[in-house]
Amino acid sequence: MSSESVSDTHAGERDGEVPVSPVYGNGNNGLAALKFDAQASLKSRSKRSLHAHHPVSERRPIDKFRSTVNKIMAMKRSTTILAAIGAGAEPGIDPRRASMEMQYRTLKKDCVIEVVDYSAVSSSFLNMRNAEFVNWCASSKSKRQPWVKVRWINITGVSWDVIKALSLNHELHPLALEDVLHTRPDNLSKADYFLHHLFLRVLIHDVVDESSPTYVPEAEGLDPSAPASNEALRERQIEQAKLDALKQGTLRVSVSPMFVFLFRDGTVITIAQHASPDLMLPISDRLRRADTILRSSADPSMLVQSFLGLIVDKAVQVIDAYHDQISRIEGQILRKPKPSTVRKLHIVSGDLVLHKRTLEPIKTLVYGLRRYDTDRCAALVDESDPGFNGQPIVGFMSHKSKIYLADVYDHTDYILSTLDMIAGIGESLTDYSFNMASYSMNDTMRLLTMITIICLPLTFVSGYFGMNFDDQPWISEHTDVLFWIIALPAVAVISPLFIIPDIKRMWHYIQTRKLLKAFK
Repeated sequence: MSSESVSDTHAGERDGEVPVSPVYGNGNNGLAALKFDAQASLKSRSKRSLHAHHPVSERRPIDKFRSTVNKIMAMKRSTTILAAIGAGAEPGIDPRRASMEMQYRTLKKDCVIEVVDYSAVSSSFLNMRNAEFVNWCASSKSKRQPWVKVRWINITGVSWDVIKALSLNHELHPLALEDVLHTRPDNLSKADYFLHHLFLRVLIHDVVDESSPTYVPEAEGLDPSAPASNEALRERQIEQAKLDALKQGTLRVSVSPMFVFLFRDGTVITIAQHASPDLMLPISDRLRRADTILRSSADPSMLVQSFLGLIVDKAVQVIDAYHDQISRIEGQILRKPKPSTVRKLHIVSGDLVLHKRTLEPIKTLVYGLRRYDTDRCAALVDESDPGFNGQPIVGFMSHKSKIYLADVYDHTDYILSTLDMIAGIGESLTDYSFNMASYSMNDTMRLLTMITIICLPLTFVSGYFGMNFDDQPWISEHTDVLFWIIALPAVAVISPLFIIPDIKRMWHYIQTRKLLKAFK
């Protein structure tokens, strides 16, 4: 332990602040462990290491200047390499590093920020923008009042100044920040357990109004450190726009991520990149009323459960919209299959396959929060830590929230089962459309064949009578009646020979009808 950490520890003791374990309780063993570590480190340190921080002779100013220039050059060189390559860089994003500041300072966007403090007895709401929020985080106003049990910070939009201030104020994990800033359209929903907080990434599915100008394609991403990746994303956006132009008249669904941070001190942070500002309006309305479960329980995990419930309810609306659309397509196909209807059916079937890939991880996420929350928190505990002392492991999700998560899990099960049902109906309608087209083609060919068979004797007889023979008494002595006398019997004899299978089927149908009437 360095001298700085020892001094910080003693400063915390002087201020009367007792360290709180992020995983197992907040007993008095944490302070004793810190004292033990400090004393052990001081005893084990040699005299040379103790005086290493106090050099005997000062360096010359030119040496200090050269050292500073070399540090700046090395930092600039590493930043340039990371910005040009991107792959193989150190995982995670630490806002304290100057290289991160240079990479992400161009990421600016006007954010809508709402800070809600509430308990069972009272609540307060505060709306801010980027500059106000940054100043608020740096001031003493950000300290929670004694009556506040839960603090919810809802951020719509992703901007580097807001993310940096938020991270420095709440110690967000670098890997979680990397997921927030490096958004990709193929990222799925997941839950990551860190020592100080729980991190969730959940995909929001919502029906898009094509006339709305605020629609953002899901291929848009954030990664200023990889220009080549941005070019690839831009090309993907162009291709997606072309496909969207071809999908006019079908259901449009946007898929955007939402990030949730749950801390043990009752702080909950939500970050939505492309969601509409009124996405969380139902939850805000529930927090304004004192008779709701969120207010009466004052449980931060119940607030996280309400987020998951809202996202799943949005997905239910999407599935219901697809069900209505597939019902309309089914009616059109049963009346008369058309190529345009089959085209819509193909588009809907393809979209359902893509949405099944993004909806299934949400079910896994909810199940993991209900079943493995405590086990994953136990995996974070270092039993060799003197501050552990055999204390019970406490998960991030409370028992009450797990009960309500069961209802969310049932809704996800309904979504996936309905999705499979709609996909099955789409496949059946596709097969029916092609079978009807094949049957129509076979019926047309059968009709043409019957006409050819009927006309075949007539063609033969007319060809025979049309030949130029000398001394033809049947022409000179008879009229054209002779042609019909020969042709009609030939048609009557030859045609039944080709329709014998149809005659047998008709006879079997008549016998079956008689047998059924006999049992009535």
